[in-house]
Amino acid sequence: MQRLFSTFAEGPPGAGLLIQRLLVGTALVYCVAAKPGGSVEAPQVIGALSGLLLIAGLWTPLAGVVAGCAEVWIALSSPAHIWNCAILAVTLALIGPGAWSIDARLFGRKHYAPPPL
Repeated sequence: MQRLFSTFAEGPPGAGLLIQRLLVGTALVYCVAAKPGGSVEAPQVIGALSGLLLIAGLWTPLAGVVAGCAEVWIALSSPAHIWNCAILAVTLALIGPGAWSIDARLFGRKHYAPPPL
């Protein structure tokens, strides 16, 4: 994962990525939770699951691509659907999760101190 991104953005850019991850993930989950009558389709469930991964910042590149593909699938099957979540999910896949994510904790740069002599 570390090879996908040169660094995990910190400071204001990292905060912006955190906000973007939270907004996109929440929108994907909300689309399934607010569905009247409970008639949820497979691409919506896939989008919601990838939305949960985006919120956590876990496997962000994979979750962003999967969410983008699911949203394109929904948009092509329903002309009234808006492409915003697909575009934002793919941008998250390209930019990365940021410093405040599980990906950064698991795959970010590690600092090792040599043992004392």
